[in-house]
Amino acid sequence: MKNTYSTSQTPLIGILCWEEGCSPRGLEQLEELPGNSTNPATFNFLVKYSKIKGANIHTILENPCQKILQSMISEACKMEKQGIKAITTSCGFNAIFQRELADSVSIPVFTSSLMQIPIVQNMLGKQQAVGVITAKKSALSVQHLENAGITKQIPIIVQGLEECTEWNKIFSSPNEEINIVTVENDVVSNASSMMKQSDIGAFVFECTDLPPFSNAVRKATGRPVFDFVTLTNFVYQGIRSARSIALSKTETPMLR
Repeated sequence: MKNTYSTSQTPLIGILCWEEGCSPRGLEQLEELPGNSTNPATFNFLVKYSKIKGANIHTILENPCQKILQSMISEACKMEKQGIKAITTSCGFNAIFQRELADSVSIPVFTSSLMQIPIVQNMLGKQQAVGVITAKKSALSVQHLENAGITKQIPIIVQGLEECTEWNKIFSSPNEEINIVTVENDVVSNASSMMKQSDIGAFVFECTDLPPFSNAVRKATGRPVFDFVTLTNFVYQGIRSARSIALSKTETPMLR
């Protein structure tokens, strides 16, 4: 459906993204899938994307950079002045910057889908754990978890996809394409393996590139899956106005 929004209309949610042209080829492929955080077709409402110069796999995921954080804070402040009502990011590892970003503006900031874990755990029985699938387990620190509101008392089982050959091309062979079907099968296989090893009551996907595979995991495991899209939709429900409800019923928004 053709986008009928005018450029004068203000989106409610802003997304801070990695800089243009910095992503490994595999991530570029994933970004083309509906469900991905940087694909506007993922949402039934208008969002605004802002690419942060210098933000990439090295400065966010592998070595969180304070200089990039300051650029993100500046852009968040600008978005608030433009009328944006909530701000998120295109990578779950930005949880490391949750407090600084939230403290910089007066509107809600949700940097990572990991922030859903305390809510999800409260839904489960005390014998059940939350299964967390992340892009790179070795890069997911205690500080990431704590900044997302995850205490040591919350039982989580973390599985990283870097052990999967196809997914690991993103890190080891950034110029190579990946096989999307193989990646989906690996995500499902990892989730199924986690189910055999622990009593997993639900899954939370850290990586914003994984929501395209959420339904496959739901079907294979019979467990709920929470991801970047479920969190963003949740926030949107809390900030939308009567005007935005009326627009969403008649228009398909896409704005970069």
